[in-house]
Amino acid sequence: MIGTWVSILPPLIAIVMVLVTKRVLLSLGSGIVAAALLVASFSPAETVSYLWKGMIVSFWDDGALNTYNIFIMLFILLLGVITAFVSLSGGSRAFAEWAVRRIKTKRGAKLLTVIVGVLIFVDDYFNALAVGQIARPITDEHKVSRAKLAYFIDSTSAPVCVISPISSWGAFLIGQLALILGSTAALSYSPLSAFLLMAPMNFYAIITLLMVFFFAWTNIDFFTMKKHEERADEGQLFDPDKDIPGQLKEDFPVHPYGKVRDLVAPIITLVVATFGMMIYTGYQAGGTMNIWSIFENTDVPRSLLVGGTIGTLVAGWSYVAQLKNNETASIQWLGKAFISGIKAMMPAVLILVFAWALTDLIDVLETGQFLSGVVEKSNIPVGFIPVLMFVLAGVMAFSTGTSWGSFGILLPIAGTIMLNAEPELLLPALSAVLAGAVFGDHCSPISDTTILSSTGAGCNHMDHVSTQLPYALVAASISVVGYVVLGLTGSVWMGLLVALAVLGALFFVWTAKSKKMKAGQSA
Repeated sequence: MIGTWVSILPPLIAIVMVLVTKRVLLSLGSGIVAAALLVASFSPAETVSYLWKGMIVSFWDDGALNTYNIFIMLFILLLGVITAFVSLSGGSRAFAEWAVRRIKTKRGAKLLTVIVGVLIFVDDYFNALAVGQIARPITDEHKVSRAKLAYFIDSTSAPVCVISPISSWGAFLIGQLALILGSTAALSYSPLSAFLLMAPMNFYAIITLLMVFFFAWTNIDFFTMKKHEERADEGQLFDPDKDIPGQLKEDFPVHPYGKVRDLVAPIITLVVATFGMMIYTGYQAGGTMNIWSIFENTDVPRSLLVGGTIGTLVAGWSYVAQLKNNETASIQWLGKAFISGIKAMMPAVLILVFAWALTDLIDVLETGQFLSGVVEKSNIPVGFIPVLMFVLAGVMAFSTGTSWGSFGILLPIAGTIMLNAEPELLLPALSAVLAGAVFGDHCSPISDTTILSSTGAGCNHMDHVSTQLPYALVAASISVVGYVVLGLTGSVWMGLLVALAVLGALFFVWTAKSKKMKAGQSA
């Protein structure tokens, strides 16, 4: 069953169940059990063994602590504590009041979120969680739904990271390109120059970012996102009956005299400390101050943990400093806020643990290898390889919940095919892999970045998945058109131009329809 079509069943079960039942842990658990049964060939004892291995892989892997996953989980918990401390000190309230006086419109709140999301481009995990901490008080005050906030966060993290050379993604991908380009002397690209040339070929990332700015500028929405925005206009930013990762249950008094600095100082400290640690760990591992080497060798989870710890200390001190001057402040509330912050983030941590367990078992089943084999065995015209790579990478990332796993499997395959068949289309085919993997990652309910985006926004996970899906499908459909044109004409710019023309036509239609609806309502 390993490496066959049957290997697709576990992720398919999890995804179908989560879409039908809306119960994430139950659905992921069902996929995990199905995967363990298949790996163990339905042997009861071996199934239990694989279940155990899958569930502890987040903590213990290959005979050692899995510090990568552990540090990410600890960072998530620390973000919950920072949020609670900032709320306790009155910083959140003060910042929201300050922001409302300066950012006076809903459009301004949305554009600020998108711009901050684009600027924090060094890592998608860091982006997903940090942007939520910065933007949520402002978007809440201006009645932007948590689902819309999650969409903005998710769509400005990976799409920016995948085209930015100065990021953890860029460093990883440049390393992958070095392996592919090193296998041939026919091409004169350096890995860095190839990566930079591939940026305008990543149609999905470009289309997604343009769509994000369009929806931030306008009040246009469709499908389930429209319903969430309509409820937000009435003051209901999220469904209180649903599980909301990152949503504080404030069982502590909020300091009435908090200052803006009580929020700004911990967040700036978090960003600066994390970024500084990324540079330090990259230099320590690479032995050189070369910026590309630093981001190639940086230890992101360790940097996040250190940054989160320092940010937490600063947030805690902001409250402790008030004890002398405020009779209502008490050190006991600090402990209660700490516990409240941990509790708020536990749902997100549990979802991550289950998602990582499923991903580990899917890896054992070689689901990705089976899907990649479909391409190698297919006999289609070389001009259609880029669009096929886009679709396959999307399916693979959607099924496995990991874009990086899709990169690792499909980039070498795309490179081998194109170097032998049509070297001129090598970079477009590789770009299509990157674009498709980000698309699949955006749509997948078992993707860690999707989980972290909903956590950062304080949004129910399935609300985020269901509201973002139509937008991702629109961007993917336009990208397919672009890659088909690219393959038929051999021109990257023609493919991009057609994709942008289609997107522009959609913007015109959506805007005209919105104006017509408003005119009808006013009449």
